[in-house]
Amino acid sequence: MAATDIARQAGEGCRTVPLAGHVGFDSLPDQLVNQSISQGFCFNILCVGETGLGKSTLMDTLFNTKFEGEPATHTQPGVQLQSNTYDLQESNVGLKLTIVSTVGFGDQINKEDSYRPIVEFIDAQFEAYLQEELKIRRLLHNYHDSRIHACLYFIAPTGHSLKSLDLVTMKKLDSKVNVIPIIAKSDAISKSELTKFKIKITSELVSNGVQIYQFPMDDEAVAEVNGTMNAHLPFAVIGSTEELKIGNKMVKVRQYPWGTVQVENEAHCDFVKLREMLIRVNMEDLREQTHSRHYELYRRCKLEEMGFKDTDPDSKPFSLQETYEAKRNEFLGELQKKEEEMRQMFVQRVKEKEAELKEAEKELHEKFDRLKKLHQDEKKKLEDKKKSLDDEVNAFKQRKTAAELLQSQGSQAGGSQTLKRDKEKKNLGFL
Repeated sequence: MAATDIARQAGEGCRTVPLAGHVGFDSLPDQLVNQSISQGFCFNILCVGETGLGKSTLMDTLFNTKFEGEPATHTQPGVQLQSNTYDLQESNVGLKLTIVSTVGFGDQINKEDSYRPIVEFIDAQFEAYLQEELKIRRLLHNYHDSRIHACLYFIAPTGHSLKSLDLVTMKKLDSKVNVIPIIAKSDAISKSELTKFKIKITSELVSNGVQIYQFPMDDEAVAEVNGTMNAHLPFAVIGSTEELKIGNKMVKVRQYPWGTVQVENEAHCDFVKLREMLIRVNMEDLREQTHSRHYELYRRCKLEEMGFKDTDPDSKPFSLQETYEAKRNEFLGELQKKEEEMRQMFVQRVKEKEAELKEAEKELHEKFDRLKKLHQDEKKKLEDKKKSLDDEVNAFKQRKTAAELLQSQGSQAGGSQTLKRDKEKKNLGFL
């Protein structure tokens, strides 16, 4: 039977079903979007700056929300990092926003190690994510990613130059987080001073090798706007939650005796530019840079410290099992070596203690002999004194006895003479 006849007969007996819509794998992006929306997003911001630069106010202004948080006290001896997480909803997109503020930054007299708690906090978030990755049963889809995606570094509007604290801190952070420098409370200086201040800051960052975050230029859709915004860095911003009706709409402003500063007016400050670049255009790039650049650098250094490599010295693939066995044997060897060192140290200390005890025992015996001899000498002296005293007592008793004898003899002689005189008086009276 011919193939055409078979097809004709099969077609006569089959039911045709019309397609309900377009069928193709070009719907995969839509599936990813729906999945991402259902899971929600997270974004973590680190606000670094001295006390009183308006960090909390700017966060409230950026997200048009009054974030509730405990008031921070600035009486700590060092820098404390305070983290707060909020669940935000815009249309059908959920965002878990974490804001980390540096309480007490710049308050100390000695600011040498003010950056250290910040670096340790960022590394701690990387370490927590790495430990989750290394688990046998990972739950990364439900894991709350606390890695810092953007660091807004608040610069005081001095109009002169960056402080040493600012340069040192940004230099320590640029390899660990996306640093975006901003001039806080920029309405405190004039427009001409602000322009010179921006140029001065950019020059000092370049001369000191500080790598700040640059808005990406590889995407043609946003390359032009990002290139323009890179030229405006650092952004001069103003934050305020106070609203005033100007014209027919309510706008966020800061009111002064001499006038009103509009936060969302690009002629007054760069707040709108910061909001557009940070939230609307480059939020996903900040998240991606954190994972692919900063976290990968930390992960690579950490695994290399643990002894893991991609290839062995012969350029062959490195076996995880062999690495584990090698590290285990190395660890056991080091442990045995430390045990031997501790045992030798223990024996040495026991010997030293025994020598000290023997020396102390010898000193006690010598002291006992000295005291015994001293006791004997004292006893002999006492016996000699007692003998001498006994002799004196005996001599005294003898003298006393002699004296009493003489006294009794004298009293007897005196009594006989008295009787004789009495007799003579009686005789004379009788006559």
